[in-house]
Amino acid sequence: MNLTILGCYAATPRSLTNPTSQVLEMKNRMFLIDCGEGTQVQLRKNKIKFSRINHIFISHLHGDHFYGLIGLISTFSLLGRQNDLHVYGPKGIKEVILLLLKTSGSWTSYNLYFHELDSKESEVIFEDDKVVVSTIPLKHRVYTNGFLFQEKTGDRKLNPDAVNEYGIETCYYNKVKSGSDMTLEDGRVIPNELLTFDPYPPMSYAFCSDTLYDETIVSLIRDVDVLYHESTFLDIDEQYCEKTMHSTAKQAAEIAVKANAKHLILGHYSTRYGSIEPFKEEAQTVFENVHLADDSKVFEFN
Repeated sequence: MNLTILGCYAATPRSLTNPTSQVLEMKNRMFLIDCGEGTQVQLRKNKIKFSRINHIFISHLHGDHFYGLIGLISTFSLLGRQNDLHVYGPKGIKEVILLLLKTSGSWTSYNLYFHELDSKESEVIFEDDKVVVSTIPLKHRVYTNGFLFQEKTGDRKLNPDAVNEYGIETCYYNKVKSGSDMTLEDGRVIPNELLTFDPYPPMSYAFCSDTLYDETIVSLIRDVDVLYHESTFLDIDEQYCEKTMHSTAKQAAEIAVKANAKHLILGHYSTRYGSIEPFKEEAQTVFENVHLADDSKVFEFN
């Protein structure tokens, strides 16, 4: 599971920092999460293939989380894209994007599907044979969702020594990996656990930005492998959280502890601070395994 941070700063883009956008690779799928201004430039800088992005998840309709979407959709057309593109986001996102496409006469060369969200309860919004994605309702100034990405348990892994020892033909490998026992020509039944190893444990990733500190999300993300949680402010400026409906680094760490997360990634930093290191220092007073998001930073989790 790989995570590439394209942007992770709050409010407006600056010469050296970009608003929220990230790419999650999971089970050979590639998901774009939020699409702040400049996302397509960051995709190019990080050498991420546009053609691999078929699903885009938008948390809410504040500019620093979706103003890059229309540009990316238009560029896909200019590049001759043919693959379908699915956009998941708050109700209203379809109207906004289609109006811009209409007034600019820039209809797409590919099928563009919108999956608009308005439920205040968690719901599954994407599922295939490898991955399932659910919403995480968040508390912000406008309707906002985080997203929980979960791998499904994969096939068992072949034990090459065992399949050779018992003479299992390659045409039966998929059957074995799916969990079946094998009956040999002499009638012996070989239990599957002798022929395979356990599959890799499925991984999970929770994206939570932007939100006021809210313990109700804990039950939705319990035991998550990696939690990205906004940390707009340091604890010294907690008085701004209620008005802006954002969180501090310390509060993000408290959510990580309560959810029993394995890793915590901080992001969405206010640009009022000269350094992001104090965010990590503050969070680590509560939760040990803290990482700092930063533009173009890549995280790999096994």
